[in-house]
Amino acid sequence: MREHPSDRVDVRSDTITQPTAAMRAVMEAAVVGDDVLGDDPTVIALQNKVATLFGKEAALFVASGTMSNAVALRAHTVPGDEIICDRSAHIYRYEGGGYAALCGASVALVDGEKGIMTPEQVQNAIRKADGSQSHYPDGSLVCVENTSNLGGGGCYPQDTLDEIAAVARANDCKSHIDGARIFNAVIATGNSPARICKGFDSVSICLSKGLGAPVGSVLVGSQEVIDRAHRWRKMFGGGWRQAGILAAAGIYALDNHVERIAEDHQRARRIAEAIAVMDGFDVDLSTVQTNMVYVNTEAPAADVAASLAELGIDLFDIAPNSVRIVVHLHITDEDVERIIAAFAAQ
Repeated sequence: MREHPSDRVDVRSDTITQPTAAMRAVMEAAVVGDDVLGDDPTVIALQNKVATLFGKEAALFVASGTMSNAVALRAHTVPGDEIICDRSAHIYRYEGGGYAALCGASVALVDGEKGIMTPEQVQNAIRKADGSQSHYPDGSLVCVENTSNLGGGGCYPQDTLDEIAAVARANDCKSHIDGARIFNAVIATGNSPARICKGFDSVSICLSKGLGAPVGSVLVGSQEVIDRAHRWRKMFGGGWRQAGILAAAGIYALDNHVERIAEDHQRARRIAEAIAVMDGFDVDLSTVQTNMVYVNTEAPAADVAASLAELGIDLFDIAPNSVRIVVHLHITDEDVERIIAAFAAQ
């Protein structure tokens, strides 16, 4: 794999990426301060850069996508509120129940199509305490995930995003995008970050997936929202000191690793099309819009994953008969051929 100390092909996730040599150099040279005191210049530069890129007033650099979502959810809700999201949403499935433990909120689940909700589904899922004789919680926040992880890496159509944001506003709800892989959506759709997120009150952007930074996410929104999120970051133990070393990696990633995401998408498509015609496997090619390939297996997925591991290919079995391949900046054309050959050998 490219710039990675391994002779294996690791497609478990795009979170496994390591800083490139050029990224490590800018990290070493970063000018730093104390971010808790608000005087780390590189953190400030990253926050300003991302806020401008997404057309929002302010931004907050945090340690992870889960923390970014957590402080956003807490900034938008009060205990007893309800959050509307798709049944496969990361905030519901993979963030440790933080919406309940940290926000005291319940969740109204929507059965979207491959992780993509419709405006009508969102409208029907919003409940309000008023007029319910106090039976209902207050639906106060609508969350979408773009791209949709368990939906196969698919992107929300722009008109759907716009309509969902409008539904939220019409129902006195805030709106949040879990944009862990938002730059994959930017490259796949050709829409700018600001356009994709127009109308949404906050957006969480991960730097350590497709962009290849080692650590960190950024939450963007209005100054009021970010001020509240800053307080919750502190209360959740997320204040950090000379974080500019990490922020420098994020700035480098934004300057150098966005356009190259198109290569990941092309390689994922090549893998998907090759596996789709193999006996024993099935791929829904309509879902392969970005850097993910979900492969349905006739044999138990755990057995397939173990067999592929013996051939030097590491991936996750994510359901009894499904494995996931995630292409990232370390994967080369040669690695793609190794993956295809390993599947063909099953």
